[in-house]
This record gives sequence, structure tokens and C-alpha cells, in this order.
Amino acid sequence: MKLSVLGSTGSIGTQALDVARERGYVVGALAAGRNLELLAAQVREFRPTVVSVDATVYAGARALFSGPDFSGLRVIADPSEAAALEADVVVNAMSGLIGLAPTRAALQAGRAVALATKEAMVTAADLMWEASARGGGRVVPVDSEHTGVYQCLTGEHMADVAEVILTASGGPFRDGPADLRGVTPAQALKHPSWSMGPKVTIDSATLMNKGLEVMECASLYGLPLSQVGVVVHPQSLMHAAVRFRDGSLKAQFGPTDMRLPIAYAIDAAPTGMQRPGDVRGARRGGEVAGHLGWPLRGEWVFREPDFQRFPCLALAYRAGEAGGLLPVALNAADEVAVEAFLAGQLPFTGIPCLIERVLDETPAGALSWEALADTDAWARVRARELVGVRA
Repeated sequence: MKLSVLGSTGSIGTQALDVARERGYVVGALAAGRNLELLAAQVREFRPTVVSVDATVYAGARALFSGPDFSGLRVIADPSEAAALEADVVVNAMSGLIGLAPTRAALQAGRAVALATKEAMVTAADLMWEASARGGGRVVPVDSEHTGVYQCLTGEHMADVAEVILTASGGPFRDGPADLRGVTPAQALKHPSWSMGPKVTIDSATLMNKGLEVMECASLYGLPLSQVGVVVHPQSLMHAAVRFRDGSLKAQFGPTDMRLPIAYAIDAAPTGMQRPGDVRGARRGGEVAGHLGWPLRGEWVFREPDFQRFPCLALAYRAGEAGGLLPVALNAADEVAVEAFLAGQLPFTGIPCLIERVLDETPAGALSWEALADTDAWARVRARELVGVRA
């Protein structure tokens, strides 16, 4: 199998390369940001023919990769070009709206996409499905919860689904302290279950990450938000469940290792979805990371999320229900709020307050590529203005 890995130097990207290494996959293209040192090590190991880098380090990358050790390597500054190259699967692990254009390019080029860029389905689902319909590309999500749902839906009929249930660890503050106003970035970055980048880790602490996943799930499987629920499961061993109209439940369990859902998404992507809920089964590859002997034991706890303690989850439901441009504004405001919190410019409890204020002021309008870009830019400017008022 031949892969293109976008966002190769990030958390999901490096773990996707772990899977490629373990399974002997060919890596034809890599797209990274500014971490040229790590990218160079990846190029030396996997020998891709194309690498894409951030435009700000393009000149440095051209110089770095000009030696005889990198003969035949083409350096570009457009990840969308890398996404459209011939490959069996494009793993898109780019974080943020910067990952939307490569997702669109891959789908329009008919590529199978293992999608970790949640913003693609949160802010632009209709546009992504249009690109898939035009180009013939397919999508399988990478997130552990969404691949869990995908596996539960295999062999089932969407009309029989009563509810999809996503699990949340609850983050570092699920059991305390009672007053969250004084928590520090260092405390918020200590996730109890998963190893992730700082943005996703803070979103997990506020439960915004779960809210974004609720919105993504509804868009992936063509469900109203009222049919996507959340339960707090501190052990993080059940990743998702589907409740059917006959009252039965199917659940997907596994260890907290992102390499497993990444591997499944790569396996499933070539026969993945071309429209919401178009779930098909996949032949699984071999064992991943030695987990075949994973023990099924211990106490597992499930409880309802506290929407008052974690208002970001409620804000995500609000934006998802409203649709249009509100999800775009929510995503942009959250990114600014998390940056401000990590920089010490905003208290932890100021994150949802800032997002709510931006949502209240978001102009109405229909979703289009132009409106998405305009709303994202407006929301970021407005959120930064509000941070300045509080600072």
C-alpha cells in the first residue's frame, strides 16, 4: 500500500508513520509544517518522492534537501498538491482550517482519505461531501471515537440507528477542583488517558474536543445532533457505541493507542464513505503495536457529562444545531481562546465565555468556501479583540 501523510511531524502523523513502518507501507509523499529536522529524518527513512513544507521555511527546505542523500526528492510549498498525488490512502493529520484545502483536493482527485482533520467535517461537511461526489474520493475518520462508530455500523442499516454514543475521558478536571477559575495551562495539559498535541489536550480539558466530535459525527453519518450523545468514561477503553431501535447496543473497545484507529482508517479508506453514513466493512491488516494480548478486565465507569461545569460542550451542540456559519465561528474562537489561555492572557473559565460572545455576534449566512474564509477571519479578529479587553 502507498500512503501520502499530511501533517507528518505532528502527533497523528508520526503515529501514522509508525503504522507504515510496522506494516511495510510505501510512503510516496509527506507534508509537514516547519519542523525540518524531524521531516529530514522521516525522508531519510521512508524515501518519499515529494515533500511539502510551510512557505516560511520553503527556502531552507530546498537547501536542506538539495544534497545527494535526497536525490529525486521534489520540494513544494502546497500540501494540496501533495494530497492530490497518486496514493492508495491519503492520511490527513493536518490540524486546523489549513487542512481543509488538502482534504478537498484529495477528494476531488478521487483519493481515499483517512481523515484526522476534524475541522473538515465540523466547518465544511457539505462542501467536503460535494468534493467527494465530484471527484469520487472516499472518507474514513481517524479519531478513535469515529472509527469506533464506523466499526459498530459495519453491516448495519442507518435507518435502524437510534443513537450514537461517544465517550469522553472527562479530561484532567472531571473530578475536581470544584473551582476551575485558577487552573493553569500546566494542569490542563496533563491528560489522564491520551498523548496529544497542546490544542487538542486543552480542548479535552474543556470538553470542546468532544463537542467538535459530536458535530463531526453528525456530519459523517448523516444524523441530527439529537441522536449523538456523550458519556464520560474515565478508563477510555470504550470509544463509541451505537444504540439501535430494537434496544440493543454495539460498542467498540480497545487500548488507548491512536495507532489502532489510524491503522483501521487506513485499512478501510479505499472502500470508505462517499456520502454520509455510507459505511462499508474493511479487511483488517495484521496486529498493531503488540496489542493482540490486550487484557479485558477491570472496573469500567460511565456517567453523564456535566454541561454546567463544561459549557463548551453545550456551545458545540448550539453551533451544530444552528449550522450555517456558526460552526466556523465556534472553531475559530476556540482556537484563539486556547492560544490566549496557554499564553496566560485568559483564565480557563474564560475560554467558553469568549466563544459564547463570538457566537452571539456571528452574522448569519449560508455556507460557501468564500463565506467560510470570511467568517473564520472575522471570528479570529473579534476573539482577539475580546481577549485584549480582558487582558
